[in-house]
Amino acid sequence: MREALIRNGRLHLLDGIEPMDVRESGRESADDAISNATPTKEAADRASSRTPERSGPPRPLGVVMAAATVLCLAAAFLHVLLVFLYVAPPNTISQRYSSQIYGWVEPLFQQNWKLFAPNPESVNRQILARTMQTAPDGTEQVSDWFDLTAVDASAIEHNLFPSHTAQNMLRVAWSNYLDWHGSDDRSHSQRALMMKEYLRNIAVDRVAAQRHSTFEAIQLQVITRPIAASAAADSAERTARPPIDTRYLPWWKAGAHEN
Repeated sequence: MREALIRNGRLHLLDGIEPMDVRESGRESADDAISNATPTKEAADRASSRTPERSGPPRPLGVVMAAATVLCLAAAFLHVLLVFLYVAPPNTISQRYSSQIYGWVEPLFQQNWKLFAPNPESVNRQILARTMQTAPDGTEQVSDWFDLTAVDASAIEHNLFPSHTAQNMLRVAWSNYLDWHGSDDRSHSQRALMMKEYLRNIAVDRVAAQRHSTFEAIQLQVITRPIAASAAADSAERTARPPIDTRYLPWWKAGAHEN
């Protein structure tokens, strides 16, 4: 039977084990625990020298996004500036850079008003088209008139968000053609030729989309009806309004790739 005696803080085992100081053993165990729990200076230096990780997109992607944002803002500012110069009264800047201003605004962004002198439409125009193709026996076959304006009107009616194409494209194309040709259908400048081709291409595309058949040439008919005066207008002025005008444009060739 083993007997253990504790005297003066020392533990004696009767089976021959050397004595051991309980107080010193506890002190050493506490020191070891503290040393293990406390990081060394070298480990602390390594932890403090680490660079914190960055949040957000990588640097190349951030640069691309910033450049795209700046480019979009610059394009929007340039567009607003050119449109402003287009509708503003003639001035030194608009006269000096007229070719750049008109080249950007027309024909896609053409404005039918002026900044300090509005010019609303005073007439209604109906644009019709007919096509011609050559039959196998050599005779020319001419189709019936097709109402292009009615197609746009049907696309706008009962539509909460009508497209710019249905509202303005055909009307603006004819207005530009009229400005550059007047009553003469001959193109006397490169700009006039471009307006003629623009109007022709719109008519060809509209007819081809509705009539799935090939044709070689196309002709336009434009009917201009003055807008009736209001009830408050003078009766003599209403009586003196111009009559309805009908204009036939020449036959234009339609390329095979456009049919």
